[in-house]
Amino acid sequence: MTSTVEPSILDWRAPTRDPHPARDAAFRSYDAVIRRDRAAWLANFADDGVIQDPVGPSIFDQEGNGHSSAEGRAHFWDITIGTMARFVFEIRDSFACGDECANIGTIHTTSENGWTASTEGVFVYKVDADGKIVSLRAYWDMDRVVATAKGPAAAQ
Repeated sequence: MTSTVEPSILDWRAPTRDPHPARDAAFRSYDAVIRRDRAAWLANFADDGVIQDPVGPSIFDQEGNGHSSAEGRAHFWDITIGTMARFVFEIRDSFACGDECANIGTIHTTSENGWTASTEGVFVYKVDADGKIVSLRAYWDMDRVVATAKGPAAAQ
């Protein structure tokens, strides 16, 4: 029996979906990930855009300085987003203020080899005057993600 992975989706549960430059950038980011469009995702960032996902030192960013170059952002995609077969962005709330938007929710992932995990957090997008992301900061805890991890047999 062949197992197929369901498509990635955005499950928007926040009380508002009103347009806002930073929220629009978040929607473009989710859309590019759902479509597995690396080029569109990278194009959503300003030239000096920084990714801190998660904020601080992590397995993705040993020093905790973020991924701040075109090469760094591309590398981030390759070692994180690019390794996943499915994403479900479950956004429960969204606050847009000034040039930033904080989305609160859980990102459910399925890896290429069938492992699942859930990342509960706060995802903050800051944009420039052109609507490009200058800062993507994600606040989440690796220990909590690991606690949700399930192998392929358990995920069924």
